Amino acid sequence: MNKNEKKLLSKASHLKIVKNNQKKERILFVSNAPWASTGYGQQTKQVTSRFLNSGYPTAVACLYGLEANSTIYPTESGPLYCYPRGADAYSNDVIPAHAFDWFNQDPEAKRLLLTLFDTWVFKGEKWKDWPVASWVPIDHTPVPPEVAQWCQQDFVTPIAMSKYGQEALRKVNIDSVYIPHGIEKVFEPTEEITDIKGNKITAREFMGIPEDAFVVGMNAANKGIYPCRKAFGENLLAFSMFAQKKEDVYLYLHTDPDGSLGGIKLNHLLIACGIDRSKVRIADPYQLRYGYSQEQLACLYTGMDVLLATSYGEGFGIPTIEAQACGTPVIVSNFAASAELCGDGWLINGQPLWDAPQKSFFHVPSVPEIINALSEAYKRDRIKSIKAMEFAQDYYADAVYEKYWKPFLEAYFSAQEVSVIPGAE
Repeated sequence: MNKNEKKLLSKASHLKIVKNNQKKERILFVSNAPWASTGYGQQTKQVTSRFLNSGYPTAVACLYGLEANSTIYPTESGPLYCYPRGADAYSNDVIPAHAFDWFNQDPEAKRLLLTLFDTWVFKGEKWKDWPVASWVPIDHTPVPPEVAQWCQQDFVTPIAMSKYGQEALRKVNIDSVYIPHGIEKVFEPTEEITDIKGNKITAREFMGIPEDAFVVGMNAANKGIYPCRKAFGENLLAFSMFAQKKEDVYLYLHTDPDGSLGGIKLNHLLIACGIDRSKVRIADPYQLRYGYSQEQLACLYTGMDVLLATSYGEGFGIPTIEAQACGTPVIVSNFAASAELCGDGWLINGQPLWDAPQKSFFHVPSVPEIINALSEAYKRDRIKSIKAMEFAQDYYADAVYEKYWKPFLEAYFSAQEVSVIPGAE
């Protein structure tokens, strides 16, 4: 840990000193529910289970996935208490109250309110009552002003999930701690999976695609219209032009085709791009809504010849690492976190796109460069990439926890002294 990081951690001691005679700590993790099939949900499950296993009493304030009542989520490391979302879209109305309830259960414990979400959504004076660390995604250039304003506050310790994000914060004079996202070891080449009838099926059978086909896969949340951050327009247009006169090329879309969560209608886009619908497979919408298992995802990645994942910007980009762990090369934007997560594959350049609401720039990937990358992937031997698998090993969750989370938590709590619970009698 460098000097700037150690200096940054001293922010944790800003509260009034009362006593420092107990080495106890409690964590409230603010993000999606641990059972949610979203990227944030999977990170919540993965990280909080390791916090519990290390002995930290941990709870989750769910921004998505739980309403109206609290619940206990069982994990192999013990029970995980989960608080519901509030009436406010981002739970600003209840998170400080959840923090009071959780931390007041042991007033003599040191504490950490840890967020994993876009920080520009957090508002209100009550946040200042708690020592906060924000695992912050940076997917624009420069850092959006409202993101920078949150991270500059004295009670906030920024945690950059990418090296790009850490450098972008540094450029606006904000020090941060680097901790990347991680994946479980279930992500490895998985040629077969057991179906609901108990039969073994291959990855291609799972997708409904011939064994000898060339498969381009996408795994991206279909959210947002202006802009469409996952660059469905650019990606599908490039696929259409690449796939012309190639009978053995298929497209697998692991996403919601109807835009029911605030995205675009992909069928309209497929038609506009002139893509033969018989060469497209889309994830089962019911199963997608309620969650494919990680074993199923590993099988799907294994069935792809290349993951097409260019976007306007990524705070991290978990599918990029998951696919490579399964031996599948990737096509990603040469921008934001994606540029550092390409162990085997192709980096796509592009041009800036002004994102007015965020007051910063996205990156539009070049369609001709995507076409060239798909053509190069098509010419490669269709075997699993050892280079990709070796690259992904650094992002396995146990390795990330040991290398980054453990020293961070030890240093953070060492710098903090037990303080009065704001509002407690």
